[in-house]
Amino acid sequence: MTGQTCDDPVAQVDALVAAIGPRLSFPAIRRRDVVLVTGPWLAGVSSVVAALRDRLPQYAFVESNDLAAGDAPTAVVFVVSAAAPLTASDCALLDVAAADTDVVIGVVSKIDVHRKWRDVLAGDRELLAAHAPRYHRVRWVGVAAAPELGEPHLDDLVAALEEQLGDPDVARRNRLRAWESRLNTVARRYHRDAEGAGRRARVQALREQRSTIVRQRRMAKTERTIALRSQIQQARVQLSYFARSRCSSVRGELQEDITGLTRRKLPEFEAYARERIEQVLTEVDEGATAHLTDVAQALAVTADPPSAERPRLEIPRPPLRSRRLETRLMMLLGAGFGLGVALTLSRLVTHLAPGLTLAGTAACVVIGLAVTVWVVGTRGLLHDRAVLDRWVGDAIASLRSAVEQLVATRVLAAESVLSTALGEQDELDNAKVTRQVSMIDTELREHAIAGARAAALRDREMPTLQAALEAVRAELGDVGAPKTDEAVSKSGDAVPRCETDLLLGTQHNENDRVPIDEGRW
Repeated sequence: MTGQTCDDPVAQVDALVAAIGPRLSFPAIRRRDVVLVTGPWLAGVSSVVAALRDRLPQYAFVESNDLAAGDAPTAVVFVVSAAAPLTASDCALLDVAAADTDVVIGVVSKIDVHRKWRDVLAGDRELLAAHAPRYHRVRWVGVAAAPELGEPHLDDLVAALEEQLGDPDVARRNRLRAWESRLNTVARRYHRDAEGAGRRARVQALREQRSTIVRQRRMAKTERTIALRSQIQQARVQLSYFARSRCSSVRGELQEDITGLTRRKLPEFEAYARERIEQVLTEVDEGATAHLTDVAQALAVTADPPSAERPRLEIPRPPLRSRRLETRLMMLLGAGFGLGVALTLSRLVTHLAPGLTLAGTAACVVIGLAVTVWVVGTRGLLHDRAVLDRWVGDAIASLRSAVEQLVATRVLAAESVLSTALGEQDELDNAKVTRQVSMIDTELREHAIAGARAAALRDREMPTLQAALEAVRAELGDVGAPKTDEAVSKSGDAVPRCETDLLLGTQHNENDRVPIDEGRW
């Protein structure tokens, strides 16, 4: 077993890496004894493959479509056109094709058509060397695989392939290159997990969502309070105006009715006035109920406005009976006025018709009595109208006080009920927001813990990866290759310590270590 390890270059490389990192898993590739010919579109890859198969039938040449996932070729021939220099996408294509292969040969095709192909070749060599240090030793040749005139020009490429594939160190260098690719992939994965770009975006989105929820909750509560206050004030003003308007309206109606009262309708007026006053009180009560119901609907509160006890109106009867002295005085004045009328008419009749003195005197007496009765009755009716007018004024004043009391009581009770209902709704909303915020905080803590674990795992495993990668590059002889920890110094920790503390709500110390799963890569 030891002898096989010493003779097998692949086993030697694996033993070298295992001595540094025993837990490092081997590269998951299948090395195929083929030469991969690849390149950008319209570079002439197919022509080069066909020409190489004719010139070197002892080797197997394939294109990228002929390799399955996980297959790695023994050598890579990278074909580019002499029409234009390399681009960044061309370099990225070579990185993918030669990720696990150290043997790379650069080919500039179609040199029979482009006279300045040597300048293009020199420029491609510089561009590729600047792209990655591993490409400093890449050999570049010019070919004409399918020229328009003459034979194909492949001698330099054939010589380069035979020289590279005949080197006994090819298997060892390819294995080293596979290990370098594997270690770089693992290191990038650690950096990516620690940096957590997706996790940071999710954390930022969760923070914004949390702030939005809390801000909307505060705004909704403030808007409800302002809306309740505004609606109650408007209800108080509108209902008070409605009550006063109804009182003024019914007073005008009753006063207009008083002006047309006769002695016959006088006894019915009191009952009619009391009925109209009760109607106004009922209208104001119903109007308050309807308006406060609309207020509850406007506030989106499922609460019925409370009903208040209607105030009882104590309105005394109009003083129409107690006027004996006024009646006597009016009878005396009416008798005097009627006597005067009778005397005046009797003198007029005596002067005009002396023969009718006795009959005229009797007629004048009757007229005087009639005038006396009319004056006394009219004066009594006017007096009763005046009494009823004052009584209506006092009754309307009592009505106005009662409806204002009713409005104030109903609005105050409605404000209490609506405030309680809004408070209950606020409690429900607070509970809902609390659940949402709690879920967001839980997820934020989970992201913080995941970021801390990824950063701790990276910090713990990166020294081993760095040492193994440096050993592999030393064997390969790459000069100027970037170290794996340079990416960390450029990008920084994925979850800064202050950010982790903020998410977890705690402070870190040397004893508070996050447990890491001891898994293999």
